[in-house]
Amino acid sequence: MLLDINWEEQTIPESERERLQKYLERGISEAIQAADGSEEAEVSLTLVDDPRIHELNREYRGVDRPTDVLSFALQEEAEDEPEIMDFEDEILGDIIISVERARAQAEEYGHSFERELVYLAVHGTLHLLGYNHEVEADKAEMRRQEETVMSRIGLLRD
Repeated sequence: MLLDINWEEQTIPESERERLQKYLERGISEAIQAADGSEEAEVSLTLVDDPRIHELNREYRGVDRPTDVLSFALQEEAEDEPEIMDFEDEILGDIIISVERARAQAEEYGHSFERELVYLAVHGTLHLLGYNHEVEADKAEMRRQEETVMSRIGLLRD
């Protein structure tokens, strides 16, 4: 798995980034494995502030508020695409996480910032792999996968 992280949001000190990067790599890798994704998968992760994710959420989803995580899958097939389309690379897509939302949610849920950040990365990765939470059965399966991954990396709910 190849992970490219863009630290656009600047409140995470350089001294913490290496440790967080290891957690993020492990979380995304475990999510890909849990969903039977390719070991050669490539993911881009960008950590942003609330104003930036608000802008992206408004532009791409038509939702005029900040959110915690956005996923942009590059391998989703639209209904009008011909079936001959085949993906020759393993680029799954982009995940955008609001560091501000991650901090606030960690406090709200009573667990560490690291756990919330990695959870959001895992959640975003599962979206890239086709999981969703629009209907209850799909939501339950996605939550089960998320908790399995978080358990594997030792970042359980407090």
